[in-house]
Amino acid sequence: MNSFDLVVIGGGPGGYVCAIRAAQLGLKTACVESRGTLGGTCLNVGCIPSKSLLNLSENFHKAKKDFNNQGIEVEGVKLNIEKMMSNKNKSVQVLTKGVEFLFKKNKVTYIKGKGVLFSKNDIVVYDNNKKANYSSKNIVIATGSSVASLPGIEIDEKNIISSTGALSLNSVPKKLAVIGGGYIGLEMGSVWSRLGSDVTVIEYLDHITPGMDREISNEFKKILIKQGIKFKMESRVNTVNKSNSGISINYTDLKNSKDETLEFDKVLVSVGRKPYTEGLNLTKVGVKKDKKGRIEVNQKLQTSIKNIYAIGDVIKGPMLAHKAEEEGIAVAEILAGQAGHVNYDVIPGVIYTSPEVATVGKTEEQLKEEKKSYKVGKFPFLANSRAKVNNETEGFVKILADSKTDKVLGVHIIGPHCGDMIAEMALAMEFGASAEDIARTCHAHPTHTEAIKEAALAVDKRPIHF
Repeated sequence: MNSFDLVVIGGGPGGYVCAIRAAQLGLKTACVESRGTLGGTCLNVGCIPSKSLLNLSENFHKAKKDFNNQGIEVEGVKLNIEKMMSNKNKSVQVLTKGVEFLFKKNKVTYIKGKGVLFSKNDIVVYDNNKKANYSSKNIVIATGSSVASLPGIEIDEKNIISSTGALSLNSVPKKLAVIGGGYIGLEMGSVWSRLGSDVTVIEYLDHITPGMDREISNEFKKILIKQGIKFKMESRVNTVNKSNSGISINYTDLKNSKDETLEFDKVLVSVGRKPYTEGLNLTKVGVKKDKKGRIEVNQKLQTSIKNIYAIGDVIKGPMLAHKAEEEGIAVAEILAGQAGHVNYDVIPGVIYTSPEVATVGKTEEQLKEEKKSYKVGKFPFLANSRAKVNNETEGFVKILADSKTDKVLGVHIIGPHCGDMIAEMALAMEFGASAEDIARTCHAHPTHTEAIKEAALAVDKRPIHF
């Protein structure tokens, strides 16, 4: 009973998807998870609860600020933070139980506890004072990532918080600092800004959302400033200390080398995540890691030990749930003798603020660095009829295509519902579509997606509505 074809260590999006697909393909599969609930960071304290709060806070903001101007007269709008958090928690609970049901349906053995490797085929699972031994022909490490901090800053999840703490505050902080201008910090900053916080983002670089197309990044920052979020760019945080009046942040303005101090009620540290491989016994077993602590894998996602694989946040690449899922499915299919594969050039990324930001493929900066000749097509949502009637006119679609072949190389969107719209472009790129292919595809009217068609027409300098 304790012997398997595959044991997956980690029940997050990569791990549980891998386990389900392997079981579908006829492998006797188990999944080990130490959290007590399945779904990993994403489902428990990441993607899912944050999207719940982003949606609820946007509804609150619209009811308070926008509805009256649109002829929907609302009076006495009040925030009940307890109810809002309860709604979020309920959603998470339903979804984690849903993953457990999927395990039962697909006959995946769910093992609760912390998995430790003892050899290339042996795993010991510790659950409180109990321990159990399991053996497996193959092992997949899918233990995800944990919150990174800055030297000397201790996250207590009460006053100095990570994204986990930011998802569970029981009152709206008057002044909130966000250290780091990446995806997670800006999403969480947006939530609390809409609910009434005075939010300041402190970022080391001269731009937000590192790695994103710079034109989109600049537009995004302008929109967030208009929404009331303040930015301290090119600022290096030196210390974060609790004081009588709250928390003081001392930082250096790198533009003039001056040290400054600001006071806040809460500080959200959002400077990225790091691979979580603690206590797995990797060194003893012989699984190699790189200088950044990520597990090294080949194209088939095998580690330095052939029957041990690794996926998701513990290996290189963007720390995204859907990237981990693709890798999980690829490994399961490879183990079943199929041709599992991940196309890393077509993995979309989305920031779920309002407006949303979505991106897939190369940025202009990357194409310039590669000395690739390209064309640009852009179309603003201001000229899109659906966006106009919905009062959602901020942002634009930007398509980058090869100058010679017209093949789409990258798509970057800031605007309404673009987290869903980017799927069309990921699909187009997966099949090697040209801008002309997209321009000649009929898009329903009136929809936001017409902005994509128009941007594709603009690549050839022939948009109709702009």
